[in-house]
Amino acid sequence: MRLRTVLLAAASLAFAVAPALSAGTVQPPKHHKPAAHKTVIKKKKLVSHIDQGVSVVMDQVRVVTFKRPVSTVFVGNPVIADATVIDPYHAFILGKAYGVTNLIALSAQSQTIANQQITVANRSGGVVTLNKGAAQFTYSCTTAHCETNPRPGDQKGFFDDTESAVGTHQEQSIRAASAAASH
Repeated sequence: MRLRTVLLAAASLAFAVAPALSAGTVQPPKHHKPAAHKTVIKKKKLVSHIDQGVSVVMDQVRVVTFKRPVSTVFVGNPVIADATVIDPYHAFILGKAYGVTNLIALSAQSQTIANQQITVANRSGGVVTLNKGAAQFTYSCTTAHCETNPRPGDQKGFFDDTESAVGTHQEQSIRAASAAASH
């Protein structure tokens, strides 16, 4: 189980780093001015261009841009990632679980604008995985304390208990906000 987790994390990291490595090896055409090239690089850090695929960390969002206007965006496996169209040229991609899926963007006339790979990498840093025999439990830790942070591969009961607590907390927050708004 632990070896599988390490291998999956290594594969996710390789997929996440590959677009950045390949982008660094491409030289600009000679007719570009150096200042214009630097501007493109700065913009690239802020917005992912869909032509190169999308790499996003689990539980984080990335903005992607399309070369032509889109009206519909589909994600191959909505368990891995989710897409929300912001405007005809931009969409949010949310990494939900680590893995690889694809994104298809269609125009208003149902023409394919983009069909690209989405790679969701596992979160890094501040994560502690506790293994008790075959059971696995994941926590997010700071220097002060740790909180449960279940991931794929953790025990079902551990995952269900955490999700139940989060759901209860959200319901209480909604009730409190509704009560405050009605007064």
